[in-house]
Amino acid sequence: MPLKTFRPITPTLRFKSVSDFAEITADRPVKSLTEPIREKGGRNNQGRVTMRYKGGGHKRRYRVVDFRRDKPGIPARVATVEYDPNRSANVALLNYADGERRYMVAPAGIKVGDKLVTAHDADVRPGNCMPLSSVPLGTAVHSVELFPGRGAKVARAAGVQCQLLAKEGDYAQLRLPSGEVRKFHVSCKCVIGQVGNLEHENVVIGKAGRSRWMGIRPHVRGVAKNPVDHPMGGGEGKSSGGRHPCTPWGKPTKGYKTRRNKQSSKWIVRRRKK
Repeated sequence: MPLKTFRPITPTLRFKSVSDFAEITADRPVKSLTEPIREKGGRNNQGRVTMRYKGGGHKRRYRVVDFRRDKPGIPARVATVEYDPNRSANVALLNYADGERRYMVAPAGIKVGDKLVTAHDADVRPGNCMPLSSVPLGTAVHSVELFPGRGAKVARAAGVQCQLLAKEGDYAQLRLPSGEVRKFHVSCKCVIGQVGNLEHENVVIGKAGRSRWMGIRPHVRGVAKNPVDHPMGGGEGKSSGGRHPCTPWGKPTKGYKTRRNKQSSKWIVRRRKK
């Protein structure tokens, strides 16, 4: 999906770019497949701000996406490709042969009228879902399950894909978008192909107001604050901080090891930073 640029008749339009939405075929979602979203403004269930600089933004409804693909053998036809304001990828509406309708993350190259199916012996073409045991080596996949039957958790953002590198016994090795190589059980389901909306990473916001539409409030740098408000604040004239980046409460923000789940280390073949 190519990007649309603008003539720089104002400073905000000089670098702004948006998707041309050429793939979108419907202007509103199926209401029965949506749920309301209550805006929290970065606050938790106690009313305390746990994520700063969040609030406002355009009203949105959540699209209920089927990440399980648990209708084996029932063919489905792609009815529409729709914009989803809650994720970077687009979604596709599937009309199943039994009359049910569900949303899925739209792969690259999918078109209205395509026939998709979930099966062990399905064709290896974008949009079809099958377990890793049925996928040929070297195939690009996305929407991969971490645990069989729990729904897709890995590689769901716009333009990402995993590559199937090897199969050894009950486990397959996938190279993730981060570069990490990880083991997955061969009964975990995945969707063939790459996630669509590949140009999403090249979109330029262009102006502050567009960030406010997305619920992002102005972010103030620590070095621009006073010493009473931030450890990196103050200084005569402009300062570069003078210490490693940290939060207003002194916690490191870059390079700070936050991974605590050592139980999953046995499934990682190669870390992303090595």
